Amino acid sequence: MKKSIYVMLMGLMFMTLLVACGSKGKETSSGEGKKGEDFVFASSGLYPPFNYSDNNKLVGFDVEIGTAIAEELGMNPQPVKNPWQTIIAALQADKFDAIIGSMAITDERLKEVNFTDPYYESGAQIFVNEDNDSIKSADDLKGKTIGVVVSSTFEENAKEYTDDVKTYDSDVTALQDLMVKGRLDAVLTDQLVGMYAIKENNLKIKKVGEPIYLDQMGIAIRKEDEKLLEDVNKALKTLKENGKYSEISKKYFGEDISK
Repeated sequence: MKKSIYVMLMGLMFMTLLVACGSKGKETSSGEGKKGEDFVFASSGLYPPFNYSDNNKLVGFDVEIGTAIAEELGMNPQPVKNPWQTIIAALQADKFDAIIGSMAITDERLKEVNFTDPYYESGAQIFVNEDNDSIKSADDLKGKTIGVVVSSTFEENAKEYTDDVKTYDSDVTALQDLMVKGRLDAVLTDQLVGMYAIKENNLKIKKVGEPIYLDQMGIAIRKEDEKLLEDVNKALKTLKENGKYSEISKKYFGEDISK
């Protein structure tokens, strides 16, 4: 009797071990990330139309691209917000898997994180009050008061023209300050973001000339997550080939901004 119970117990333990091994193998499938697990990706949540809050829900172009990537990888999309000035440090601390927040690829950032292939390109645009006719080009920014988002590439660029740079947590707040007399002479931000803000918030501001320069935006991933980088790049390529990227882009911009 005791021997029979012993055999039964050993059989149960063996079956449990097989199930456990099978489950682990499924979670770490060698094809596309960790199927069935969460894909947590971060943005500032303050960058409409790319990422912003609507009824306490994180939405926008970046959010939908991140969601589509997660689904392509067989993972659960989990968009989260993080202050822009600490977002790379939070990624390195393993608070999330990736930054999908319209982050420009720069040499300095490449020292800290890896980037996917660019998923869109956009320009650094000057915006001024619609009554301001004194700023007609980048040369006219010299010595002026310029508003930018803190820790952005625009902040570094603005410092090339003036020592009087005011930083903001949100592009929309900076653009709104252009309508307050004596507060700002100009704002330097992404062209698409500025034009969207004018339309959505009925701002009495205008863009000046063509973009000063173009930025390529990439998805930031920890240096050690080489497999995830490879998988996300494959997913991005698939989304562009199957039309999903174009569908999301046209929803927010009326065109495919990857081209």
